[in-house]
Amino acid sequence: MKDLYEIYRDLDKYIDQEIIIQGWIKNHRKQKEFGFIDFSDGTTAKHLQIIYDNSLDSFEDIAKLHIGSAITVTGKLISSPKEGQEVELVAASVILEGDCPDDYPLQAKGRPTREFLREQAYLRPRTNLFNAVFRVRSVAAYAIHKYFQDRGYVYFHAPLITASDCEGAGEMFQVTTLDLEKLKNAQEIDYSKDFFGKQTSLTVSGQLQAETFAMAYKKVYTFGPTFRAENSNTKTHASEFWMIEPEMAFCNLNGLMDIEEEMLKYVVKYVLDNCQEEIEFFNKFVENGLKDKLTKLVDSKFTRVTHEEVITILKNANVKWEFEPEYGEDIAKEHEKYITEHFNGPVFITNWPKDIKAFYMKQNADGKTVAAVDLEVPGAGELMGGSQREENYEKLVTRMAELGMAQDGMEWYLNLRRFGGCVHSGFGMGFERLLIYLTGVDNIRDVIPYPRTPKNCEF
Repeated sequence: MKDLYEIYRDLDKYIDQEIIIQGWIKNHRKQKEFGFIDFSDGTTAKHLQIIYDNSLDSFEDIAKLHIGSAITVTGKLISSPKEGQEVELVAASVILEGDCPDDYPLQAKGRPTREFLREQAYLRPRTNLFNAVFRVRSVAAYAIHKYFQDRGYVYFHAPLITASDCEGAGEMFQVTTLDLEKLKNAQEIDYSKDFFGKQTSLTVSGQLQAETFAMAYKKVYTFGPTFRAENSNTKTHASEFWMIEPEMAFCNLNGLMDIEEEMLKYVVKYVLDNCQEEIEFFNKFVENGLKDKLTKLVDSKFTRVTHEEVITILKNANVKWEFEPEYGEDIAKEHEKYITEHFNGPVFITNWPKDIKAFYMKQNADGKTVAAVDLEVPGAGELMGGSQREENYEKLVTRMAELGMAQDGMEWYLNLRRFGGCVHSGFGMGFERLLIYLTGVDNIRDVIPYPRTPKNCEF
C-alpha cells in the first residue's frame, strides 16, 4: 500500500486500474446491499477503504469476514468522494487467507487502553498508535546509523556480557551457570568455578570497550541493548533498554557538545521528514503541539551553562521548590523543566561536581568539578549525558582509589592512557527516551516492543 500511495499520485493516469492487495481487516461495516472494509497492509500509516456489493457471488461470504482477518483483495482503484481519502478500492474478489474469531482482543468496540495493550504486547503493532510508534522507532534507528556512518564513524558491537561495571552503580544482572540451589547456603561463592572463571554481568554500558576502539579508529559508536537491575517502576525506567554511545578521540568537551547538538537535530529532522503521517497522528491524538516542539528544537541554538550557574539561577528563581537546589548536588526534574523554560530551548549543563559523577570523567583544574555535560530538552528533561574522559593515567588511578575501586581487571582500561592515549570524549543517549520525546508517548513501556521491568518478562 505504501507503493500504491506513492505511485498513484497521478490519479488521472492510474485511476480505474486493477490491483491486488494483501493485508488485514481493521474494521468492517456491513449493510444489506453493500459493505465497507477498512484495510491495512502495515506498509504505511494510511488505511484503504474497500467497497463490495451484492453483485458479487461471494457477497454473503465477504460480509461474514471478521475484524483482524488476513485477506487478499483484487479490485479497481477509483477516486474517493470521501474527504481526506484520495482513493478507494471496488472489490472484484476477496479471499480469506487467515480467519480471526470473535475472541480477538482488538475488536473495534471501544478503544483499548495502553495498560491493556501491554498485556497483549504481541498484538500492539496492529493498533494505530503502536503501529506509528514502532515505525518511528525503526526510522529513528536508521537515522542514527546514517548520521554516524555518513561521518566516518565505525559501528562497534559492544559485548553484552562483561566483568566491568562502567558506572560503578552495582545494579547489574549477574550471569552465571552455577547451580544456585546448591549454593543457597554457601558462606562464600567460588566464581573461579563459574563459566567465565570470574563474576560476570549483563552490561549497563558499552562505553569503556568503545573507548578502546576509539583509540584505533578515532570515531566509533555503539547502538545496542543494555541492562540495569534497578527496581524502579517509573515511566522512564526499564530493565532492558537500548543505548547510543559514540566515542571520539582528539575531541574535548566543546567538540562533544557540537556533535551532540548536530546529531540530535539531524535525527529529529529525519523523523519529521520521513514520518510525516505518524507525527501528525501523535500531534493530534497523543501530544498537542508535538510537531511544533520538534520543529523548534531543530531550529534552536542550544544554550551552554555550567552546573554552578544553573544552581544560582534556580536559587534566585521566585519558585517554591519541592527539592531545594544546592551547589555540589544533582538537580531534580522540576529544576530541569525550569532551566529549559528559562532559556526557552535545549540547555547543555557542564562542569558537574565530581562527587556525583562517574570515575572516568576528566577532572577540571578546580579539583571540584569534572568536564561532564547533560543535555536538557524542553518537555523531557535530560536526554543525553556525556563527558571528556580522563586521559591522565595517574589522575585516573587516584580517582579509582578514592572511590574504592579495584584496579584488578581494569588494567586494560588504564593502559589506554599509557599506550598512545589522547584527549577523548563521548556521550550516551537512551534510545527509548529519545522515542518518548519524538512521539509524545510518555511511558518507556510503550516505545519498546517487549518491555522488561520488575516482575514483568512476558513474551
